[in-house]
Amino acid sequence: MEHHQVVIYLAAMAAGGLLGWVAPGLGPGLEHAINPVLGALLFVTFLQVPAAELVRSLRDGRFLSAAMVVNFVVVPLLVAAMFAFLPADQAMRLGVLLVLLCPCVDYVIVFSGLASGSSHRLLAATPVLLVAQMLLLPGYLYLFMGSELADIVEVGPFIEAFVVLIVIPLALAWALQAWAARQPAGQKVSDGANTTMVPLMAATLLVVVASQVPKLGGSLADIAAVIPFYVVFLIVMAFAGKAAARLFRLDAPAGRAIVFTGATRNSLVVLPLALALPDSLAVASVVVVTQTLVEVFGMIAYVRLVPRLMPADDRATDVPVAP
Repeated sequence: MEHHQVVIYLAAMAAGGLLGWVAPGLGPGLEHAINPVLGALLFVTFLQVPAAELVRSLRDGRFLSAAMVVNFVVVPLLVAAMFAFLPADQAMRLGVLLVLLCPCVDYVIVFSGLASGSSHRLLAATPVLLVAQMLLLPGYLYLFMGSELADIVEVGPFIEAFVVLIVIPLALAWALQAWAARQPAGQKVSDGANTTMVPLMAATLLVVVASQVPKLGGSLADIAAVIPFYVVFLIVMAFAGKAAARLFRLDAPAGRAIVFTGATRNSLVVLPLALALPDSLAVASVVVVTQTLVEVFGMIAYVRLVPRLMPADDRATDVPVAP
């Protein structure tokens, strides 16, 4: 399965799209399955990185600084440059802001790993990125759209996502690592869990697409206007991430991880925010889902192209450092 991951993921998305189109009534039920499936995926992801290595990664000041600058300085500046050209509809603009201003903390780790990026560094950065976006998002919305729309975004879904998608999977992964280190039975369970990465990723994509496709039907004409912005975002952030990696003198694996964290957005976590908006802003959730679909195809391209953009012998650490 690992040798055919891209094909499997595309097939999962196609199956999800077909299921959502044929049986739209399943959408609400499938929405409740998103967090459990995603939590299981992150549990397996955390399991593959030893706890001690994860703790050491938190002390990697240059990587964390690069991730923060890319996500909370470069990305807002790029969004500001695009903002004036977005459709005038407030709900559509709000949807674009919600999804583009929040860095991904879930499947970015998987895709970065597929491109030989430093997944363990991204794992260490996920709590910092999630807390930072939770604190900064209201301020960003206020700057872009005014106080009325900023006030309707609540932090509750972010806190829930932090506990369900980060704290619980990480604690379970560390517990299993400790068991595996002491008992052969624990090692067998750990080895078995590690083989589920590809199926869980496929299941996550299928559930997300199937649960959200029914909402796209009546808004296809509207959402088509935001697709070019998502594509431009992916293209620009590839080169912005590379520039940030060079600025902070990161090696190629770390630099690839920075490219991925800058390009991938937190659509699965901000979707509950969009779904909780008033009916007058309901199209915002469709705009968020559209970004998910565009991004998954973009990530498949990234997996192939980012290693070429930042080859293994492209050593940013060769930049002279002042004594």
